[in-house]
This record gives sequence, C-alpha cells and structure tokens, in this order.
Amino acid sequence: MPKHFLDLSDVPSAELRTIIEQAKTWKAGHDDLPLKGKALAMIFEKSSTRTRVSFERAIQQLGGEAIVLSSADMQMGRGESIHDTAKVLSRYCDAIMIRTFGHDILTELAAEATVPVINGLTDKSHPCQVMSDVMTFEEHRGPIQGQKLTYLGDGNNMVYSLIEAAERFDFELTVSSPEELAPAKEYLNANTILNPDPEAAVENARAVITDCWVSMGDQDAENRHNLLKPYQVTERLMQQAADDAIFMHCLPAHRGEEMTAEVIDGPQSVVFDEAENRLHAQKAILGWVLGIF
Repeated sequence: MPKHFLDLSDVPSAELRTIIEQAKTWKAGHDDLPLKGKALAMIFEKSSTRTRVSFERAIQQLGGEAIVLSSADMQMGRGESIHDTAKVLSRYCDAIMIRTFGHDILTELAAEATVPVINGLTDKSHPCQVMSDVMTFEEHRGPIQGQKLTYLGDGNNMVYSLIEAAERFDFELTVSSPEELAPAKEYLNANTILNPDPEAAVENARAVITDCWVSMGDQDAENRHNLLKPYQVTERLMQQAADDAIFMHCLPAHRGEEMTAEVIDGPQSVVFDEAENRLHAQKAILGWVLGIF
C-alpha cells in the first residue's frame, strides 16, 4: 500500500516528529539527491504561489522533477473520472500532490492511486502548511510540546489541521472565532480550547496565528468581514500574549483585514520564515512518502 500524506490525524506522532527533524536536517544542507529519477505529478484545481513553488523546488532539490497540471491542462477538468486519472498518473509518476476544493476528491484519488498522494490543500485541511508552522515555531521558540498557541479567525482548513497538530505534537491550541464561524465541535480534542474572547484567548500564548478572512470559494465576504473584525490581530492584541510571542500567518495576507501592517511587518512576525519552511517541510514529506527514511 502506498504511504499517503492526507491529514495529520492519519500519521502517528512519532512519524510526524521524524518528518520535522528530517526537514530541519535538510534545511541545514545536504549533498545527496535521494529522489533522483523520481517524478511528482502536481494537480492544481486551486491557484497557488507557495504550494506550487515550494513543492516544485522541493523535489528538484532532492534530485527529482515535477509535472504541473491544472484543470485546464488535463482531462479530469473535462469529465474524466478521478479513478482513471489516478490509475494513469500512477503509471507515469512516483507520487501525486493535489491542491483542490472538496476533501472527497483527495480521498478518492488516494484510494485509487497506486503511488503516494499528498494533500497540498483542500477545503477541509492544510497539513503541509501546519508542518511548516510547527517547524517554524520550534526554530524560534524551541520544542512545541506543552506550549500555548492561539488562532484567531475563521474556523477553516488551517484550524482543522492545527487541531490535529495540537494532539499529535501535544501542545495547547486556543481557537478564538465568532460562534457563526467556529470550528465544528466534533473535530475538537483534549488539546483544543474554544474561547470567543480574542483578548482572553491570546493571554500567555507564545504564538498568535491568523489566516485570511475570505478563502477561495467563499461567497459571503461582507458578512465574514463584519463577524471577524473583532478578531483582527493588532499590536495591542499582540501585547496581551506572552512577552516573546511570535506572529504567524500562512499567507497570502491582507493587511488591514485579518491583521494590521504593523503586526505582519513588525519584529514579532515570522511569516516569511514559515513560507520558506514550506520548502523544507515538503522535502521531508516527499522523502517520507517515498520511503527515503
């Protein structure tokens, strides 16, 4: 059976820790090309900057090559079944990464493929980004176990992967959202706390995390902005967190909406380290699914 990377909850904690440590090692430098001769098919049903460039460079730096496919480039966008697409790409490539809308598309692709499938993003989860977030936190603040991180904003795909990460890496996650946009309670775990009061939620947090208020496909932008305005990350709100708190955002960012320019461009911000670490975390994810370590 291929070793897929679909959601953090599917991967044992020890394996996720191995991936993080390998990412740190490869970020420090390597001369070998462990994926020489390997090919990664990358399917984009959602547009991308960081996911595309980081995955393409990741496999290149490990000696392999990437084949980029958008819906306009392939027959899946014209009605070919996911089953047939998975079977064909499995004959040509050694792994498949997909960035798509419905999580069911990802799971069906994985069920039908005979090579590893990686979740580059779905409407439900964003595990590659959160692996980068864990790596970035540990670079700046040491081991994440037992630490408090706070997320403010919409209960979106980032939140669900953070909830899974909190359990897998054993840290405390406080989620602060308006009731109408809070994550579904059935997805919460013992490491997750819901607190709709943003100032109370960030108290003692060593990382404050947010995301854009309107994602691709959202149709209720005006209502979301009205509901989420109290959750904007400001300098004043950052002062309520721990003295050494860092600010994190998966990007793209909208200054003046989910956070102020002073926060994202200020000294507590590590957002570009996060973006860089997508490259290194994904190198390690590729190595893991392809059995390099």
